[in-house]
Amino acid sequence: MKRSKAYKGAATRIDRTKLYDPAEALSLIKEISTAKFDETVEVHVKLGVDPRHADQQVRGTVSLPHGTGKTRKVLVFAKGEKVKEAEAAGADIVGGEELVEKIQGGWFDFDIAVATPDMMGVVGKLGKILGPRGLMPNPKAGTVTFDIERTINELKAGRIEYRVDKNSIVHAPIGRVSFDIEKLQENLNAFAGALIKAKPAAAKGTYMRSVSVCSTMSPGIRINPLVIMAANK
Repeated sequence: MKRSKAYKGAATRIDRTKLYDPAEALSLIKEISTAKFDETVEVHVKLGVDPRHADQQVRGTVSLPHGTGKTRKVLVFAKGEKVKEAEAAGADIVGGEELVEKIQGGWFDFDIAVATPDMMGVVGKLGKILGPRGLMPNPKAGTVTFDIERTINELKAGRIEYRVDKNSIVHAPIGRVSFDIEKLQENLNAFAGALIKAKPAAAKGTYMRSVSVCSTMSPGIRINPLVIMAANK
C-alpha cells in the first residue's frame, strides 16, 4: 500500500515496540493528525473470542459521555402515535411503508434506523439491503423498541453500537481530534468498560489482547491493555 508523506512522517513519531499509556497515546494522536478536517479518533480492540461460535459473540451499545462529535441522521419506522413521538424527539426522518419503498429504490440518506416492533413485518423486507450496510434495526442493538423518545435522545447524544468482526476485533469511534484528551479518555474508558461487561462466559484466556487508537488518517498507536482493564475494574 502506498502511503502519503504525512502518514510516513507520523509513523516515525510512534514507537512500535512500546505499549503506550492511554493519555499519552491520545495526546500523540492529536499531535500527528494534520488533516485539514476534524478527524475521527478510533479504537480497535482485539478480543480473545472466536466469533464463529454463537456463545462467543460480542455485541452491544454504549453511550459515550461526550458523544462522537458527529451529528447522526436518525430514521424511524413507526405508525400512529409513535410517529408524533419520534418527530417530537428529534428524528430526522419518520415514516412507514413509503420509506421501505424509497430504500428499495436505492435511497440511503440516513446514518441509523430505528423501528417500533409493530413495524418489523414491513421493515423485514429490507434485511438484505440494510443488513450488509449495518443499518438494519435490531433488538440486540436497541434499535427495535417502543421507547422511541429515549432511544432517539441517546443516539443523538452519542450512543454507538459495537460488534466483534470475523477477525475477533471490535472497532469504534470515540470522538474527534479536536476533543480534549480528558474527553477522549473518558469516552475510551466508557467503551472499554462496555466491552469488559460484554465478555462472553465461554471466552477463555486473555480477553482484551490488544488495544490501539488512531485517527482517520494516522497510523495506529498501541495501548497497554492491562492499563485499560485496570481502569475499568
